[in-house]
Amino acid sequence: MVAPAVPEIVEDELHESVDSRTEQLMVLRELGPPDLVHLVKAPIRGNGRQIGVYHHVTGVDASSSASLAAYINTLTYREPGATATTKITEGLYCCYNALSRLDMRVHVTIPGTVKSYFVDERGEQKKATDEMWLETYLCSVLRAYSYADDGSGETIRKIMGVRRFNPVTSTETEHRFLSAAEQLFFRGWQLGSDSTVQVPTVVSNHLVSGLLKYFETTGRYASGINLFQKLQTQNPEIASLLSKVLFMGNEEVEGVRVLYEGLKQQPMDYVMLDTQADFLLRKARTAAAPEQKEERLRLALGCADRSTIAAPSEFGTWARLAEVYVAQEDWENALTILNSCPMFTYQDKDAPIMPEPKEVTLPILPETRLDEIDSEMEQRFNEQVDPSLLNLRASAYRGTFKHAYNILTEMTAKIGWDQLLKIRSNVFVMEDEYRTGGQDSSSVAETPSKEATETNGNNASTDAIRGNSDEPNGESNDTEDDGSDVGSDDESKILDTDDAASPIKGDGGVEKPTTAADAGEKTTEEGAAPTSEEQLSRLNNKRLCERWLDSLFMVLYEDLRVYTIWRTQMAQYRAQSMQYKKSAEEWEILGSLAERLQHEDEAVEAYRACLGQRFSPRALAGILRALQRMSGAAQEKVGAVIRLVTWQYRWYSGFSPELLYAVRSLIEDEGGVKVGSLIQATNLPQHVLDLTHHYAALCATFHSSGTEG
Repeated sequence: MVAPAVPEIVEDELHESVDSRTEQLMVLRELGPPDLVHLVKAPIRGNGRQIGVYHHVTGVDASSSASLAAYINTLTYREPGATATTKITEGLYCCYNALSRLDMRVHVTIPGTVKSYFVDERGEQKKATDEMWLETYLCSVLRAYSYADDGSGETIRKIMGVRRFNPVTSTETEHRFLSAAEQLFFRGWQLGSDSTVQVPTVVSNHLVSGLLKYFETTGRYASGINLFQKLQTQNPEIASLLSKVLFMGNEEVEGVRVLYEGLKQQPMDYVMLDTQADFLLRKARTAAAPEQKEERLRLALGCADRSTIAAPSEFGTWARLAEVYVAQEDWENALTILNSCPMFTYQDKDAPIMPEPKEVTLPILPETRLDEIDSEMEQRFNEQVDPSLLNLRASAYRGTFKHAYNILTEMTAKIGWDQLLKIRSNVFVMEDEYRTGGQDSSSVAETPSKEATETNGNNASTDAIRGNSDEPNGESNDTEDDGSDVGSDDESKILDTDDAASPIKGDGGVEKPTTAADAGEKTTEEGAAPTSEEQLSRLNNKRLCERWLDSLFMVLYEDLRVYTIWRTQMAQYRAQSMQYKKSAEEWEILGSLAERLQHEDEAVEAYRACLGQRFSPRALAGILRALQRMSGAAQEKVGAVIRLVTWQYRWYSGFSPELLYAVRSLIEDEGGVKVGSLIQATNLPQHVLDLTHHYAALCATFHSSGTEG
């Protein structure tokens, strides 16, 4: 299989990239940045000045110094022959060991010797041991999955010049990976966890996430079951992971039995309870009979409720409970539980911070040449975008805030914005109610959960809503972000267009949500009417809306407002048999907006309009996600996968778990022979088709379902 091209970032001063990496070792939090490969080049003739070039890489075998030295050696063969003016004289490979918090380094002199050592957080060099290499290998595989792109290109654009390889390409390398994971499994909590997990545990950490991602991507469920069965003998908590893999492999009866036995031993294990609730919720959504659905949701509610008691400070347990209430259509309880979710500041992946390069060379591999892809960047730079579309804050949500926003949009999709506002006013104290309801805020609403208070750093339920709104990552912004600013005159000017729907209720738009009670204002308005006992009783049964949730309502209003204007304008243009024109990037943003609001048909429509003007990996990935949720359309799925695989290779990524999963799912549904024929039948250059054939061959190597024939 052809390897991706090698990008080159030229240093202004020799070794400055390595020095910068050494300085950053003290601030790395979790899995660390991608591996750094630094090369020293010298002129072939004469004694000219040496130059330093580097690139980043993931997925290279980091099990020993020899394997890393071999990677550097392959780079020397990629240098052009007769036309070359420089040659590689030295190479340094840096690979972070997140378990011991060390940077493992292999220095290669060409021709000459290989030297391996590690650098600690103080920058001191010491000799590496076999145990350290085992840790380094495991961390490198996990990073390869963590830093892999989902096909949309969002991850690729974050770090310039990263070559991505598949770290597990055969059953032999799988055995090595799972063996390392087994040996180091109970140290996995040291690696940290996803942004939605407050405290890493043995069963909730980056190692577990990487293992589950691997089994889901490759379909190697038997290997996962075997691994977790062995680990379960050492710790009964592993039952939750074993059951998850059993559910992935459609062995539901055995999965339920494992959970049952596990909960008998650990009745308050929140991960097992959450796994059980998730399983029941999924079964309820696919239930044919209403009675079946109701019974499964009742059981899921009990499990989810118990998991919040077992782990009151974890976001996932509260979010699951809110999802169950949404499925039950108990909207008031769903909002109440969502309001109780403890929110965490989003921590992004460790990324390298490098000095300003002197020069950047981003070569194009001939095998990735495709006209529609090559013209993408040039067209993107010439596009005009409506500022109102660029200012949609929900697109920046990550972690717990993104999950909570998805729950809110699911409710909106089911009951509508107006009904959601009514339920919101039934559950939470509104500003006008608070101003006339009494002077003492303590008599207005119940105290929020202790965990939510501790997580936010203050008592958000008794704090001002009209003050600073939480940012998408959970950090408070020092600048004023008043909820009343949403829908202000300035924003109206941005959004107003010819024949646009008015954003006022009753005229085809959406109603702006009123501000929740501001507990920071202790005085009532002058001349307020005396408060009746009935009013006080009603207020005593309401809660104060958390500041972050009130901000989410305002952001949702912004999304719905822009969406409503877009759909109304389109309807008006169609009624007049006129073409509705937007730039490709505007269509891309509108597709993302519709997908975020859970309007799948409208999202696909916008994505197709974008692709009609230019190639967009983000739009194509959105269409592929929609196609994967439905049966059939095999030819269109194959076409989307081929183009996304080619675009990934164009930007040095030879591995995407999501695209590998898409190919494996196609093979399971259609059969390996048919998928191979569909790929070959596509009217695209053969060198492009070979890139996707490689993904199909990988499924055959792993004996995926559908490849036997």
